[in-house]
Amino acid sequence: MVDELNPAERLANRLRATLRRDARKLLSPGPPTLPMLMVGPEVPDDARVQEVLDFCMRVGEVQLSSGESVAVVTDLMLRLAEACGLPAVDVDITFTSITICCHRGNVASPVTSMRLVRYRTLDLTRLGAVDAVVEDLEAGRTDLRRASPRLTEAIERRHPYPRWTATAGWGLLAGAVAVLLGGGAVTAVTAFLVTGAIDRVGRLLSRWGLPAFFLQVVGGLLATTVTIGLFATGVLPPGTRPSLVVAASITVLLSGLSVVGTVQDAISGYYVTSAGRVAEVALLSAGLLVGVVLGLKFGFTVGVALDVAGTVSVSAGRFGLSVVLGAVGAAGYALAGYAPLRSLAVAAMAGAIGWGVYSGLNSYVGIGAIAATGIAAIVVGAGAGLLRRTSQVPSLVVTLAGITPLLPGLTAYRGFYQLAVEGLSEGLATVTLALATGLALAAGVTFGEFVTGPRRRSGSAATVTEGSSQPANPPSGQ
Repeated sequence: MVDELNPAERLANRLRATLRRDARKLLSPGPPTLPMLMVGPEVPDDARVQEVLDFCMRVGEVQLSSGESVAVVTDLMLRLAEACGLPAVDVDITFTSITICCHRGNVASPVTSMRLVRYRTLDLTRLGAVDAVVEDLEAGRTDLRRASPRLTEAIERRHPYPRWTATAGWGLLAGAVAVLLGGGAVTAVTAFLVTGAIDRVGRLLSRWGLPAFFLQVVGGLLATTVTIGLFATGVLPPGTRPSLVVAASITVLLSGLSVVGTVQDAISGYYVTSAGRVAEVALLSAGLLVGVVLGLKFGFTVGVALDVAGTVSVSAGRFGLSVVLGAVGAAGYALAGYAPLRSLAVAAMAGAIGWGVYSGLNSYVGIGAIAATGIAAIVVGAGAGLLRRTSQVPSLVVTLAGITPLLPGLTAYRGFYQLAVEGLSEGLATVTLALATGLALAAGVTFGEFVTGPRRRSGSAATVTEGSSQPANPPSGQ
């Protein structure tokens, strides 16, 4: 029979049991502590993150250099990053640079990459090829490893047409605009040839590194002086209204300005990029003004004045012809922008509809040129918004080609002529009218795309910034 333990022994046994139990608890493995320290989603390693960010930036560079608005480019980059497994991403776009950052919580440093947008050239075929790669990646038909070389091939691919084809497209646009403004066959052919010469000279000077401002000066000067020379030598008969040749060439030179993207960025709240584009548009427009005024002064010196042609009345036959010419001009612009052949018909349809709406409202309803221009731009923008849902043809084909025949080339020339001849006040008033027409075009396109375009996501972990801060009223998708 075991003797009963005295109180001291019982206390010692209890202490030993308690210590053994506590020791087992201390030595047994507990729940992992790393997830408690993580803030944000888990992401792949540095190499994978950098691969995704580089892919997104290359796509954004093509989009931005083609004239897309910052809102569209940032939304596309965010969707691409999320499709590739990086949901916590910030995108910062300014006028000349793209920065993207992937956040990886508190236990891993973020990965940030930046790319400068060094070129601004329109190649709608390249843009369509890039859109096809993006669509396949988002739909899951390909992965990043196979999409990356496809993207490289699309970016480095040569233009689909010879350069002279693009020159012919610019000439076709100028010829159509000349007839739309009231000119005849001789005026159209002259506008075609003069614009083609401007394009070839500008391309040569661009190869030599001449800044864009001086290219606009040379373009405006050539458009005016060549027309003066043809008129003075009798190549252009007195009834051919030579000022329409200059107006058509000005329309072509204005078509290269990113007015639509400027207004879209401003309306969407991307003020830094919009300010940069405003500076670019203002500088290039000033160069065009300088060139035209210098040419007019030269004409006065040699005794030749290109008086501004008046407006023409619109009959039923003239209205039908103008609709056809609007389609021809839009198709010419799309051809000059290296659009795919299958999209030329879409561009022509956009130009016909845009000019038909404008001409009908301005001539038969009488609501005024600026209001008619804005409504026509809304119709064109609505078509472009619907096209964004299909991705079969780049929506810029509709947006740019549809509004190009509506650019205020004749109004701008009238303002430039008044600045050179009649005085500052009259010229500034007319130039302001041309600016209002351009703003109506851009705002109308933006509103039309908003009404019918796909809605951008909101409430995502991915965010968009510009400059160093969010827009005052962030658009959906930020």
